[in-house]
Formats: sequence, structure tokens, C-alpha cells
Amino acid sequence: MKVTELLTLPALAGMNLIAGETGINREVYTVNMMDAPDIIHFLKPNELLVTTAYHVKDKPHLLSTLVEAMANQGCAALGIKTGRFLTEIPEAVLFLANELSLPIINLPHELSLGEIINHTLRGILDQRAAELTFAMETHKQFTDLIMRGKGIEKLLDHLSDMIGYRIQLIDQYLKPLSRPVSTTGIIPIIKKMREAGFRFQKTKASSFSFTSLSNQQTYTIFPIYMDEKKFGYLTIAGEIKSSDNLVTLTIEQATNVISFALMKEHALKQHDRNIQNDFFLQFLDGNFSSQEEIINRAKEFSLHNEQAYICAVGKIDGPESTKSYTQLQRRADTIYQFLKDELQLLPNPIHLFTKGKKCILLYEVNEVSVDVLQYVETSLKSLQMITANQFNCTISFGVSTRSPSFLQTKNSYKEANDSLLEGGLARKTEYIQSFRTKDIMELLRIIPEEDLKNFYLFALQGFSKIVTEEEQTLLQTLSVYLETHCQISETAKRLFVHRNTVVYRLEKCEELLGKSLKDPETTLQIRLAIRIKSLLDR
Repeated sequence: MKVTELLTLPALAGMNLIAGETGINREVYTVNMMDAPDIIHFLKPNELLVTTAYHVKDKPHLLSTLVEAMANQGCAALGIKTGRFLTEIPEAVLFLANELSLPIINLPHELSLGEIINHTLRGILDQRAAELTFAMETHKQFTDLIMRGKGIEKLLDHLSDMIGYRIQLIDQYLKPLSRPVSTTGIIPIIKKMREAGFRFQKTKASSFSFTSLSNQQTYTIFPIYMDEKKFGYLTIAGEIKSSDNLVTLTIEQATNVISFALMKEHALKQHDRNIQNDFFLQFLDGNFSSQEEIINRAKEFSLHNEQAYICAVGKIDGPESTKSYTQLQRRADTIYQFLKDELQLLPNPIHLFTKGKKCILLYEVNEVSVDVLQYVETSLKSLQMITANQFNCTISFGVSTRSPSFLQTKNSYKEANDSLLEGGLARKTEYIQSFRTKDIMELLRIIPEEDLKNFYLFALQGFSKIVTEEEQTLLQTLSVYLETHCQISETAKRLFVHRNTVVYRLEKCEELLGKSLKDPETTLQIRLAIRIKSLLDR
């Protein structure tokens, strides 16, 4: 208890303050008796020292040394029985006590030092018991609010009324967790502090305070912990001093209840997200028996088949060998969970799923237009910027073409994933790669070289019977003939030869192939074989 509260205890009636009045708010944690002249070596902070002054009766000036030592040690007060061994306390001692704000109390004669110690400790214990009872009652009030479904908002309103200060609950990313009505203006202040280089670090301290120079407002912050990674802040627009025991106890009980409420809320949300994510992964893997089942189950998660979508697949950039698989997965989960919360703030619905270390975004769109594509790109750039600012890393995306229905988003996912891989092969970072349809040469590059050689030899097997020079001439004529849509005159014009020469060469080709060039299957094989030859020659 405080020294001023100690002086009001009925059992200690007769005690009066004779010096150090400005220190009456010092806290008394324990009591000690001066039974030896070397007590200075055994002094403790917040200790009340009582004495009969027997050891200094012949040297009262030694009291100045004792008072100075007690002030330096942070003791609570000095209680002296005057009139027994020490007639009066020297003026110099009283002056020093006033100067050092160390209370000196005149103890009553009718009480022994033992009784004074017992009554003081009993008073401290009674007050602590009352505070604990108050804490339990307060905790019960807050818990009842949550259990009755009133929610965290109601709890914060109740707490604000109890302590007389405005309150704002924010998460570790400085996003409000309580409604804007309760805002105290602290979020923009903290953001400015961050821009200036100040960092709010997760701390184990019960609370800390700071004053904003912009509005001359003092704020007190009480950290709230949900787990090792997730935490938040209960911000109070006012200074809560550590000496305000009841107010501090009230706030601490509220933070405990809020912490458990947030943990419960987070667990329920995570459970729902896991179910939704599992459905989408099952859909991608083709584990449903019918399209009707997919459409019906998708409706449970507000995914409608008649809705058009654009898919984006994202992956965090950087080498993966420096961290364990568990570390990488936890980091990815944290980032994607944060991005999912950010997407909920946007006006148009965007669904986010995770697959391993990748995230999948489904944008609901109406039609393909410049505005729609610009919106998708702008939102992805915004996510890239937020990721860089909050987590000091970059993220890249691959974007698909428009899918006219949910059932076709499986193809959109493949397009977006291929686009992401394409950008990765170019060793780019923080990129947004849109899908583009592969031309015939890109498709051929996907096929193994041995298979390409076999197809080429099969399609043009008759050409192996002639010399290389003649083979080149015939193949060139055949290629131009097919490119000009089988126009003999146009072929002759491009090759700078007579029309009859073209006819002769084409007849020679039919003879070698053993097939007619009027057969569309034959011409298709030849065109592919010629493309394969140019690819192999490279």
C-alpha cells in the first residue's frame, strides 16, 4: 500500500507525518526493524523501516546518513519513536527528508515495534486480498460478457466506462480490431512513427506509455498475446500509472479475457478457412464424382458456377535452402493469412486459397476489359507492396485468362501456375506474369527431343533415299507450297522458278512419300515435321 494509506489504518492510529510529505505516494511492500547500526547494508526498495532510534541516540546526526541511504535505495519511509531514546529529530535530518521526498513518520508510544510491523503487514495483506477479490470479480464480469455472446466490442465499451479513457484494440499490423467508433487516433500516429524509423516491438512488459508531440496526448499500451506469432495492442488514450493498482488490475483482467476471446475467434476462422481450402484442393485434384456435386458444394463457399473468374497464383520469392520446410511453410501461412484479411477490405469479392507454399486467388469478374485486367493487376501490385512493407520480402504472381464458370477455373489455375513458372524461369522477382497462348514452336519444345526425331523420320522417311542437296531443295519447295495454301503459281513466284519446276518437284515429293499431297492428314504431318526439323537444327 502507499504511505498515505498506511497512515489511515485504524490499528495504527497516532502515527503522524513529520517530514517528506511529497513522498507519501511511495509504495510499501514490506516492513523491517532497525535492530543494529549497520542496517544500511540490508535496506530494500519499498521497505518501511521502523526504529526506536536507540543506536543513534548519542549520534543523531547519523540519521542524515540513514535517510540519504534509504532514499537512494528506494525505501518507502522511516518510522521513528521520538521521546524515548531520541528527544527530537534534528532539523537538518527533517530538511534532508523533505528534499529527498522520503517520509519520516512519528510512531505512537503505546504500540511496540512488533505490533506496528504486524498491523502494517496485516494492512498490506488485507489490501492485496481486496485487490485480488476485485480482480476476480472484474475478470468474472468480462468473462460473462464474452460467454453471453456480447463480444469484444461490448467488453471494450464496459472497460472504457470503468477506467474513464477511450480505447482502441489493434493487431500487430496496426489494423483495428474494434469498431471505428472507439478510435482514439493512435493508428495514424503509430504509422507516422514507423515511417520515421520507430518500431513497436513485441515486449513482455505488462504495459508502456509514450506521448505524441503532434497532439500532446499520452497513450498507454497493453500488449495482448494470442500465440508466439500473433499478438495485438490494447491502446488507451491516457496515462495509466503503475501506482494505479486497481485500474491496472482492471485492464489486465480485460486483456486476459480479450486474449482468450481472440484465440477462440482465430481458431474458429482458421477452421472454416481450412474447410474451404480443402474443398478447392479436392476440386483441383478431381476428387469429386460429378459436376453437379462440385457446383452444389461450391455454393457453400459463395463460389457460383455461373460466375466468371480470373485466377492468380502467387509464390514468395527467394531461395528456399536457407530455411527448413517447417519454417518456410509457417512463414508462407502467416503472409497468406495476412493477405486474405487484406483482400476482405476490397469492394469486389476475391477468394484466396493455399496450396503448399503457393497462394491461389480467384477474382470474380463480369467481362474481360481493360478496366478489369487493370483492376486485377493493380490489386496484385498492392499485395506485393504490402508484403514488402510488412514482411520484408517479395511475392510474384502468374495470372490466367478469364474463365467463364467455376468449373473451368481448374484450367485457369493451370494457366496461372504456368505463367508463374514462366516468370521464374526468367529469374525475375516481384513480377506479375500474364498467361499467353503458346505457339506451335513452344508446344514442340515441351515434347522430348527423341520423340520429335522419331516423328520427323516417320513423316519424311522417303527423303532419306536421296542426297542431302536434293533433299533440301525438295523440302524447301514443299514448305513454301504448304505455306501458300497449295498455290503453285505463288510458290513458283516466291522460289523464283518456273511453274513447271514446282509441279515436277511436288510430284517427286509425292513419289518419295508414297502419299498424295492432297490428303490433309499428310500435309499436317509434313508441316509439323518441317517445324520440328528447324527446331532440331537449332
